[in-house]
Amino acid sequence: MTPTAWADLPNAKHIDRILADLKKNPDKWNAAWDAARGAAWDAARGAAWDAAWTAAWDAVWDATRDATRSAASDAAWTAARTAARGAILALIAYDDCAYLLDEKPEHVQMLGLLGNEKALLLYQACVAMQKEMA
Repeated sequence: MTPTAWADLPNAKHIDRILADLKKNPDKWNAAWDAARGAAWDAARGAAWDAAWTAAWDAVWDATRDATRSAASDAAWTAARTAARGAILALIAYDDCAYLLDEKPEHVQMLGLLGNEKALLLYQACVAMQKEMA
């Protein structure tokens, strides 16, 4: 197996976990993106996104593009990929944030609303990865 571009990062296994879940359940990721939409949340998330951007963009783009090629529609594909991209940006930029993936989504959301950049970027991943499919 060819090593990924992020294989040497501390959060590599979490990035792989997100990509596997995204590929398996794009509908959950699309729903998580929709659930977290809102003007205030988007503005705050945008600031966190900018903070993590320079550390990670190329690896994130390639990883999420490849993982979501089979999504059903362009809109769902874009939303699912965008939700995952924020989480992967956080995992690349911040070595100490993976624990948030296992927290209750409402706790991560609260941290995000309080200005925690890591939580803002990881919230949708928490929702997607912990959501039960109906």
